[in-house]
Amino acid sequence: MPGQPNPALVFDALGEPTRRAIIDRLSLGPTSVSALAEPLGVSLAAVLQHVQVLEQASLVTSRKVGRVRTCSLDETGLRAAETWIAARRSAMENKLDRLAAVLGEQPLP
Repeated sequence: MPGQPNPALVFDALGEPTRRAIIDRLSLGPTSVSALAEPLGVSLAAVLQHVQVLEQASLVTSRKVGRVRTCSLDETGLRAAETWIAARRSAMENKLDRLAAVLGEQPLP
């Protein structure tokens, strides 16, 4: 996927508990789809659907070698979410700084 991932896709993908569990597991290192499915108690087909959503959000990459599909964490989507959050945090901090200045708690910059 060229360019920056859409933060809406990232947050949508992370809004589902099973997908968050997959991300948590992949943060430990690459693993197969079958290994991802075991603790989740869902079918391989269901895990593959979740992996596809995570891939579209640039949170996961996968590759197939023979009959084994191995998934890895892709930090591109996480960086997009972090950038989106940081921009909102910065804007909110600026508003709070201006409010504090108006209330006399600190001088205006």
